[in-house]
Amino acid sequence: MSNLRTLSKFHSKLQGGGARPNLFEVQIPNLPDAATGSTPSAEWGTDVQENFSILCKAANLPASNIASIDVPFRGRTLKVAGDRTIDNWTITVINDEDFAIRNAMEAWMNGIARLSNNTGATKPDTYMTDAYVYQLGRGYSGNRHSGKNSDTADGTKVTPLKSYRFIDIFPVAVAAIDLSYDSSDTIEEFTVEFAVQSFESVSSDQTGVDLN
Repeated sequence: MSNLRTLSKFHSKLQGGGARPNLFEVQIPNLPDAATGSTPSAEWGTDVQENFSILCKAANLPASNIASIDVPFRGRTLKVAGDRTIDNWTITVINDEDFAIRNAMEAWMNGIARLSNNTGATKPDTYMTDAYVYQLGRGYSGNRHSGKNSDTADGTKVTPLKSYRFIDIFPVAVAAIDLSYDSSDTIEEFTVEFAVQSFESVSSDQTGVDLN
C-alpha cells in the first residue's frame, strides 16, 4: 500500500524550487576556420562571443532517439534496439544592429558551401566546432544550498546544474528575418539549426568557459 503523499512532502523534494527553463546560457567558444576571415564582421572575437551568450534567447537540451526494430516470429513481434540518432539542434538569437552574430553564421555557411560557385571546406575539422549549453540554478534555498546552486545568494558566481557539450556542430539552416511595415514594437530574431555529431554531459570545470 502506498503512503499518502502530502504537499509538504512534495515541496521538500522539489530541490531549488524546480529547474527553470529561462535560466540558461549557450556558448560557442570558437568558430571553425571556415567561418572566419570571410569578412571582417565574421570575426568571432571576445565581444561577439559575450554578446552571443546574452542574445541567444532560446535553445534546448539535447534529444536523442533509439529506433526499434521489429523482428517477426511466429505471429508475434520481437522488438530489439536499433541505431541511436540525434536530432538537429536549434537556437534563437535576438538580432542587434551590428548584425555581428548573423554575419558570422552566414560566413560559416558560406565557408562550407559558397553560393557563387558551390566550393567550400572539405575537411570536417575546418567547419565543425563545439557548443555548450548550461542549465543554471537560482542560488540559495534556505539550508538546502548545494554546490549545484549559485555559490552566493546574490548570484555573483554561477555553477551550472547541468552542462552539455554539443560535439562537432555545423549550421544547416539560418532562418529568414521577416521584414514588414506592419511590424512595430518588436525586435528582430532569427533561428539557426545545427547538425550535431554527438553530445555529452560535462562538468562545469571541463568546459573551460567562464560564466561569471
